[in-house]
Amino acid sequence: MSRGVIPSPNIWRYPDVYETENLGVDPDGVLEAAMRRIHDWTGQNVVDVGCGSGFHLPRFAADAARVVGVEPHPPLVRRARQRVGAITAAASAAPAAVTAAVDPSDRARPNASIEVLRGTAQALPLPTSSMDVAHARWAYFFGPGCEPGIRELGRVLRRGGTAFVIDNDAARSTFGRWFRRALPRYDPQEVERFWARQAWQREPLEIRWEQPDRASFEAVVRIEFPAETADAFLAEHPGSSVDYAVNLFWRTFP
Repeated sequence: MSRGVIPSPNIWRYPDVYETENLGVDPDGVLEAAMRRIHDWTGQNVVDVGCGSGFHLPRFAADAARVVGVEPHPPLVRRARQRVGAITAAASAAPAAVTAAVDPSDRARPNASIEVLRGTAQALPLPTSSMDVAHARWAYFFGPGCEPGIRELGRVLRRGGTAFVIDNDAARSTFGRWFRRALPRYDPQEVERFWARQAWQREPLEIRWEQPDRASFEAVVRIEFPAETADAFLAEHPGSSVDYAVNLFWRTFP
């Protein structure tokens, strides 16, 4: 394991279930719309920090000029590169072939060059002032302790570039209540104070976390929380969706 890497048990251990989870997070596109209002990446260079299996790379690539995914975990790097390879190959084929060859979540035909690099948030494998937008979603940036990664964002972004960090808002929503019960030492107010001290802004948002059926919902809850806690949540919560509050932290660097 690379120095300073913080394991992510959900996607590292259960990448297929995590893929199912990703498909059900924010189906209304609330997060993407909010980010675009702040800084539209059309025609620009985007880095996805902690890109995992590359789930979000196709969405950025539909409009950006260049997209780079950075991921420290080798099995996920391989998955992300396979995804990028399939997208790139399909994009040069006829539209019917694109539809047949690419996962439904990846059908936005890329205008950008896309690549996946192995690296960490603390040492991004990118030149100084080379990117316009940075995106990190539930990856490394959870408040105090992530200062090295924040410094790296400031290094790789050009003047006027914007960094986005998406995190759970444990102070609100059913999912936030679950998060606090599973991690009682987590202090959402301290996390917000941390980002304010770093001169970042916060936009609180409400999204949906919805799975196609109860079995899928139970599977994703079980990779997010310890077994006993997950059992309790599932016993008290019927259906296949849950309300989910998130914080969009962002900063435009001078």
